[in-house]
Amino acid sequence: MRKLLVLAAAALSMVATSASAMTVAEFLAKAKALQAQGMLAAFSSDVTLLKNEMAGISAAYRADLEGARRMGRKPHSCPPPKGQVKLPPKEFIAELEKIPPAKRGVSMKAAFYWIMARRYPCR
Repeated sequence: MRKLLVLAAAALSMVATSASAMTVAEFLAKAKALQAQGMLAAFSSDVTLLKNEMAGISAAYRADLEGARRMGRKPHSCPPPKGQVKLPPKEFIAELEKIPPAKRGVSMKAAFYWIMARRYPCR
């Protein structure tokens, strides 16, 4: 019974962790640590963590854009179609680093939306 309780607590903590929004400061710290590892970074679980974070954010972003269009509202930004946005990791990190350190407590989702609005304004 005790094992079951420990497993349940561990599972709940994983769910809570994955549901929490990563801040820009946390993302940059992990990204810089991975860069410092060079080729060994490929074996780090943080690579998957950062990729999953960005996949979730970009999916939410595209859904928000589509929802705005369906509701007849002006979208928040107007990027090229999915798969045509070219924002290599180094450029993306540079965009995040433009955020002043005092404001890096903002969520990655908010930062991503800000970057996309700046790069792809609707005209």
